[in-house]
Amino acid sequence: MTPAWSKEQSERISAAEELEIAAKRTDGTMPRRVPIWVVCVDGQVYVRTWHRRVTGWFGQVVDSGRARISVPGLEADVTVEDVGGDEADQRANVDGAYWGKYGHYGRSTVDRMVTDDAAASTLAART
Repeated sequence: MTPAWSKEQSERISAAEELEIAAKRTDGTMPRRVPIWVVCVDGQVYVRTWHRRVTGWFGQVVDSGRARISVPGLEADVTVEDVGGDEADQRANVDGAYWGKYGHYGRSTVDRMVTDDAAASTLAART
């Protein structure tokens, strides 16, 4: 998969503790932004939810297929792809990125982001 982000964009996203995301509706309006954890693996941007797959921000973004994301120094309209069913190697890489970036929060917190259900809710965001 070809990286969808420039090196500078990827570095800004990787450095951010959280990314803000909102689904982009067909009329161009957006609901409120929601802060979520974000990781980059091989130049790709990934977000997950550990609950409320059908409802909440995740369901809205999946239904729309489009979102607006924001981190310090970068705001972008993106398309999203549900990659929760990708191969085991990719899941392991994304799981590892969550552990590497957020492990300081402790096992009880990060464990929720690497469960089978959370991995099944992985989205890739592309410019």
